[in-house]
Amino acid sequence: MPSDAKILIVDDHEDTLYALESALAPLGYRLSRATSGDEALKQVLRGQVGLLLLDVRMPGVSGLDVVRYMRRLEQTQHIPVVLLTGFGTDHELTSTAFGLGVADLITKPVDPWALRTKVRYLYDAHRRQLLLQEEIRELRALVKNHGEPPARPARPALPHPDTRVPIQRAEGAHHGSLEQDRT
Repeated sequence: MPSDAKILIVDDHEDTLYALESALAPLGYRLSRATSGDEALKQVLRGQVGLLLLDVRMPGVSGLDVVRYMRRLEQTQHIPVVLLTGFGTDHELTSTAFGLGVADLITKPVDPWALRTKVRYLYDAHRRQLLLQEEIRELRALVKNHGEPPARPARPALPHPDTRVPIQRAEGAHHGSLEQDRT
């Protein structure tokens, strides 16, 4: 996720999009909008989405369908998703949403302060995670290409038993043999 990754806000009602954009504007993050699940998927697949605020119930492709699709693709499966619902939460929606790995499920109308706090935390945590993953990839490449562990030093070969070094004697000890050889 590049540092300029955007927060994608998806809802089929224009007034909700405006309210969410107004609530998140003080954070200073780049915001983008979509009015359908199809449009949201297209933007997510183009990349540079760091967080998705997604309405659960929309005509056509629902918010849950968008999340199901995103979780199947490696490039999008770790993007944090906050689901928004205006119909209240029930056990089935809650278990399905969290089973898909959404970060949170919020009922509308949203509390702007609580939304900003959650979004800031999720967006920044996701960005830090991606930076760490990139650093790990770089370190692995460095180790693989340049910093390979040094080869084990060769052990000194043990001498063959037949190649014994003759014992040196003191100079005076072999003087008799030298004199005998000269004569």
